[in-house]
Amino acid sequence: MDADFLIIGGGIAGVSAAARMSELGSVVVLEAEEALAHHASGRSAALFEPRYGAPAVVGLSMASEAYFRSVPGVLSPRGLLLVGKAEGAEAFEHDLEVMAFDRISVAEARGIVPILNPDKVAMAGYAAHAEDVDTDLLVQGFAREAKGRGARIVTKAKVTAIAKDGAGWRVTSTAGEFIARMLVNAAGAWVDQVAALAGVQPLGFTPYRRSMARIPAPGGHDVSRWPMMFGPGEDWYAKPDAGALIVSPAEEDLMEPHDAWADDMVLAEGLARYEEMVTEPVTRLISNWAGLRTFAPDRVLVIGPDMREPTFFWLAGQGGYGFQTSAAASRLAADLIGGRAPELEAGLVAQLSPSRFG
Repeated sequence: MDADFLIIGGGIAGVSAAARMSELGSVVVLEAEEALAHHASGRSAALFEPRYGAPAVVGLSMASEAYFRSVPGVLSPRGLLLVGKAEGAEAFEHDLEVMAFDRISVAEARGIVPILNPDKVAMAGYAAHAEDVDTDLLVQGFAREAKGRGARIVTKAKVTAIAKDGAGWRVTSTAGEFIARMLVNAAGAWVDQVAALAGVQPLGFTPYRRSMARIPAPGGHDVSRWPMMFGPGEDWYAKPDAGALIVSPAEEDLMEPHDAWADDMVLAEGLARYEEMVTEPVTRLISNWAGLRTFAPDRVLVIGPDMREPTFFWLAGQGGYGFQTSAAASRLAADLIGGRAPELEAGLVAQLSPSRFG
C-alpha cells in the first residue's frame, strides 16, 4: 500500500488536508497540473472576509482566523468598501447589515478612494475587518508541513481510473498507480467526475466561471492602500494587486470543469459597471484570466465521508471560500478521519456533512 490517505487535488483544499492528515498516517497528493494551486486556488481574489457566505461558511471562516494569525504574513490590512447607486438601496442595505459594514458618507468614501464618481455613488459602507491573504504563503506553508511529515506530493498526475479491491483504493494516474486505504476527494471543479470514476454517487456540484482583468493603476494613483471595492449584490469588484487593480464582473456562468479563461464580452460588461462608479476610464488591460468556483447545491462546503462508501471522503464545494475556510476545513477533515471529536460545534459539522443530501 502506498499510503493511508490518497488526496486527489492539489489546490488549497487538498494541500491543507495533506498537512493535517500527515499527523494521522502516510499521505499521497495527486495533482493533475505541473504545480500546486493551478486552477481556482491560483486565481483567487485572495481576501479574508469572514462574514462572506452562508452561515456555515461564515462559521468555518471564523474558526480559521486564529490559525491565519498564527502564521506571520498570511494576513495583511486591506479593508472593504461598498459603494452603491441610489436605485440600488435595498441591495446596499442588505450587504451593509449582513457583512457588518459601517455606513460612511460619499465624501468619506472619496477620501479613501479618490476616483469614486460623486455623480453616481450615492451611498457607501466600509469594513476594516477584511484582509488580504497571501495565498502562496498559505499553500507553500501547508505543503512544507505535509512534506515534513513524509507526505508525497505528485504533480502531473491526472487521475484516469479508480477502483476498489481487497487492497484498498487503486488509483491510476498519468504518474503511475497508487494504492491507499482512504480516498480524499479534493478535486475542485472535478469532484463529481472523481466520484463517478470511483463508483460513488455524485452530489451535484456546479462549477461557475468568474473572470478577472488586471488594469493599470487608475490615473497614476498609488492604489496600494486602497480597500477592495464592490457593488451591492457583488455585481462587480475591484482590488489593488501589485501596483495595479484587478477588476471582476463577478459573474457566475455555469461551466463544465475545464481550464477556464475569461469571456471578453462578460469582462467588458463588468468593466463598464466598474467604470460607471469611477472618474477614470479603463484605457487598457494588462492581462485577464478566469477561474471556476464550484458549489454544492446549497452553496455550503461538503466535508465528511460518503454516506454509502465511508472510505471515500468529500472535501469539496469550496466555491469562493476555499482559502478563508482552509484552516478549519482541513482540521475538521482530519478530526473526522482520525475519529476525534471535532473542534467545531456539532451543529456546524452536521451542516457540512454529505449526509445532508441523503
